[in-house]
Amino acid sequence: MAVGPGAGSGLLQIRELVKEFDGFRAVDEVSLDVARGEIFALLGSSGCGKSTLLRMLAGFETPTAGRIVLDGRDLADLPPHQRPINMMFQSYALFPHLTVWDNIAFGLRREGLPRERVAERVEAMLKLVQLERFARRKPHQLSGGQQQRVALARSLAKQPLLLLLDEPLGALDKKLREQTQIELVNIIESVGVTCVMVTHDQEEAMTMASRIAIMSEGRFLQVGPPAEIYETPTSRFVADFIGNVNLMDGTLAVDEPAHVVIDCADCRHWVGHGISGSQGMALTVALRPEKIHVSRQPPAETEYNAVQGTVKEMSYFGSFTVYHLQLPSGALLKVSQANTMRHRDDAVTWGDSVWAHWSRTAHIVLTQ
Repeated sequence: MAVGPGAGSGLLQIRELVKEFDGFRAVDEVSLDVARGEIFALLGSSGCGKSTLLRMLAGFETPTAGRIVLDGRDLADLPPHQRPINMMFQSYALFPHLTVWDNIAFGLRREGLPRERVAERVEAMLKLVQLERFARRKPHQLSGGQQQRVALARSLAKQPLLLLLDEPLGALDKKLREQTQIELVNIIESVGVTCVMVTHDQEEAMTMASRIAIMSEGRFLQVGPPAEIYETPTSRFVADFIGNVNLMDGTLAVDEPAHVVIDCADCRHWVGHGISGSQGMALTVALRPEKIHVSRQPPAETEYNAVQGTVKEMSYFGSFTVYHLQLPSGALLKVSQANTMRHRDDAVTWGDSVWAHWSRTAHIVLTQ
């Protein structure tokens, strides 16, 4: 397949990329375009191939087959140090004999940048990761989280054409991680750096990435914006992997262009979209916990999208509470409700018999 300037729509173009280890396919014919300035996240469980794909982009692994083209240039024959790419590793890989300031400045000095420009860029990076007062310390004088923040700053300092991040913020505490996510996105947008990141943190991927690829067994199962991946998963695996979801198996009873009816063990689902299936076929209904309402009294309509259950477990998380309702079949239904009031006289608690109900557009039908 010929790939060159003008082919495809991305700054980074990956075509039918394969990586085999002793006959095992870690990456299996992956193709992808990443647009200039985009933050693209690879998300998947351990061993799915996402880190191997990242290492091939960096040049640390040689593809078994396929092509990698960056800004119209085939990277096949370029060693890692000649690629306009910088990678931040899971390990810190800092120079132990250099200060934090000099670690960040190292790559800039090797490029021969003027001293003033080096100082300006290093100070900006120190401010980004909130380490200004640690600039003269050595890596061994820092905590693990601080060391990772230095590695992040060093990776961003050279403003590479393509930035590769492998679990970039994993060592940071929750508050700093959330702040750094926003700041990192702002820097990428301001300098035009294109970014491919690997993360196991779904919240991080959803917050930072403009698009996400869900990987499993070396393949992309679904690629799209975070909201699309979450709200309209194309498979049971994707629905179950992203966030929390109730998956209810059933059979197709009615199939119309604008809606379907699915019979499940505990209730009938009226779903506001068609699937062009055959009556009686096995299907799965995916319903997110936050889209379910709980009430002591039955809803206006109980024929569809409603079921009565008993509160078996509940967990309070401050801004929301998660309930596990045991349904007549014995299955558990997870419900998440926002705590919009400080105190409620009719609050649901353990052992209560309640109704769970949801709208006709709250759930989707999965055929695979």
